[in-house]
Amino acid sequence: MSKQTFLQGTLILIAAGMVTRLLGFINRLVVARVMGEEGVGLYMMALPTLFLVITLTQLGLPVAISKRVSEAEAKHDRAKVKRILVVSLIITGITSIVFTVGMILGAPFIASTLLTDDRTMYPLIAISPIVPITAMSSVIRGYFQGRQNMKPQSYALVIEQTVRIAFVAFFVNLLMPYGVEFAAAGAMFSVILGEFASLLFLVWLFKRNKVVRIRHRFFHYIKSSKETIRELFSISLPSTGSRFIGNISHFLEPILVAQSLAIAGISSSMATKQYGELTGYVLPLLFLPTFITNSLSIALVPSISEADAHKNSHLIHYRVHQAIRISFASGGLATVVLTLFAQPILTFMYGTDSASNFLILMAPFFLLLYIQSPLQAALQALDLARPAMWNSFIGAGVKLTVLFFLASNPTFGINGVAIAMSVGVILVTLLHLASLHKEIKFSIPGKDILKMGMLIGLTWLSGHYIKNAFSGLESNLFFLMLILALLSFIYVILLFVLRFITKDELRQIPIIQKWVQ
Repeated sequence: MSKQTFLQGTLILIAAGMVTRLLGFINRLVVARVMGEEGVGLYMMALPTLFLVITLTQLGLPVAISKRVSEAEAKHDRAKVKRILVVSLIITGITSIVFTVGMILGAPFIASTLLTDDRTMYPLIAISPIVPITAMSSVIRGYFQGRQNMKPQSYALVIEQTVRIAFVAFFVNLLMPYGVEFAAAGAMFSVILGEFASLLFLVWLFKRNKVVRIRHRFFHYIKSSKETIRELFSISLPSTGSRFIGNISHFLEPILVAQSLAIAGISSSMATKQYGELTGYVLPLLFLPTFITNSLSIALVPSISEADAHKNSHLIHYRVHQAIRISFASGGLATVVLTLFAQPILTFMYGTDSASNFLILMAPFFLLLYIQSPLQAALQALDLARPAMWNSFIGAGVKLTVLFFLASNPTFGINGVAIAMSVGVILVTLLHLASLHKEIKFSIPGKDILKMGMLIGLTWLSGHYIKNAFSGLESNLFFLMLILALLSFIYVILLFVLRFITKDELRQIPIIQKWVQ
């Protein structure tokens, strides 16, 4: 499989992301419809613990592997590529065993004491085998990313979601008669099967296309890998710090929410239900455009690493600016749509619009989330993972502090949680921008900021006018889809009028390439 350009790699990942997000939403719809708010709450309260354990297991190696492999490939150093893979597999193998056992043994304490709901123990135990699977697949994905080949990861993502959705309804329905906690555990088990199928595919593809022979003189490469370990850890440890802080924040979040809402006089079951609506219904919609920004981030690391190795500062600035521009464009339409049509979208998707206030409140602020991921990727690619880690730490600390003070106040309640999440997003994004400006003098031109404001403002005015013109008809699914299609068409026109997409970028799209030729 051949190397792709930055934009081609991004487009491949975006295409896969669109498919996986669609499948992921189907998965969530099945889970939500069968298990209800309380089941979704149990499912979502268990996930932060899993993410925390996976972060500790991987030690930030996927990003480090991608960067160091990219640098080694630029120098045609195959021996270094092999050392990177050998060291990474040894490290993740050891950590995955340790943390899988720890997760299983600690599940009862986490469920009863920290999450204040004994039922979360079952999904926690059910999901634990995924840790070593994810650890190994992350190493192989990092290798392919470093070689700027995004196809393997794209195929693996589609396989993972396809297998998951094929089994989730079966296991949830099979275990639902035994209780909602067992149904949540069944949903978790379908995740394991999806990840395992994805890993099998990646291993097969690596063996078929491998450039290095892993098993040949394996232990010799371990002994001669001291410098490689240092190079990997110089990126991976700060990157782990950033993810660890984020996952600690997500781990503490449901605990703090439960305790804060209890202080505000809200019962445990009601708190679980409200948190399930916020994290199970609202956040997936807000995070919908991130499949584009995440794709940009993955492709950005090896691209900037290669430019940095050649001391090409102009290309570095261009890539960061390009990623921000495309990320903002991808999130702008979602922000307007979710703000104007929160109630009908939630109703059609989940059968209730009870979480619409959260969506309307948070959508405008989460616009900054869509440029946060590329900014962090740029910092990591420039060996500035340490500032990114501290930015995440400050943002998480402020978020949790605001959450406690607002959510424990009966006046705010669960709305305080939504406000705190928005504050965290805004602060971390601004801190990442400040770090890039300090280190490489990067800043978003005032002209572009004006264009961003015009894009959102004109789209919102168009959407508001269309909504009034079709007043009352948005409750019909056909008319809602027609409204959204019309608004999307207007948005695409504005993207070209305001030059958010350039002619050079269009020429890199395969279909347009063939048409031009």
